[in-house]
Amino acid sequence: MRREIITTADGSKTIHLKDWDEQYHSKHGAIQEAYHVFIKNGLALFENRHLAILEIGFGTGLNALITLLEAPKYKLDIEYLAIERYPVTLEELAQLNYISILRAEEVSTDFERMHSSPWNLDIAITERFKLKKQLIEFQDLRYVESHDLVYFDAFGARVQPELWTEEMFARMYTALRVNGVLVTYAAKGSVRRAMQTVGFRVERLPGPPGKREMLRAIKI
Repeated sequence: MRREIITTADGSKTIHLKDWDEQYHSKHGAIQEAYHVFIKNGLALFENRHLAILEIGFGTGLNALITLLEAPKYKLDIEYLAIERYPVTLEELAQLNYISILRAEEVSTDFERMHSSPWNLDIAITERFKLKKQLIEFQDLRYVESHDLVYFDAFGARVQPELWTEEMFARMYTALRVNGVLVTYAAKGSVRRAMQTVGFRVERLPGPPGKREMLRAIKI
């Protein structure tokens, strides 16, 4: 699939898939979207504890990077499991500008290690941030009450509808502990209904720049 690096509205870059006319992040601002959806409405709900995060779609590693940066604010020890099927290349990574935009030069080596570290192994990126990347199809995920927070950041339902189904959200529900939280940029009615059908309590929240709403689901 043809890919190109583009600049989003907040100056941060992302990857555009030409054949799908789809991006890894919002054209309205990659970093702004990531902070709004996954930090403000996800990570910030937890404080002073060990937190197990499951990310559906590791992609450019932006969500993992900002989680690494923000976790100390909430006194969190992070165990981060990232699922991906088609990893970003090191050549593409070299063209992304997240470290400079975030003024986070102190973690540039940590960010590089997130991408260069072996797949399917537990890696200590820092003393308080452990990462495991799994190179599998999302539909093959099998976890039971093992995580507290899900970053659901798959490509949109327009191009990958099979990832936004009751079956997929049932897997997410099973993977979460009771009172666990799932956050996603999506807000389609069909997605919300699929979440509700498998047992989630779903909230519609104000969306990031360029989107009216997003969804947050809680396992009850």
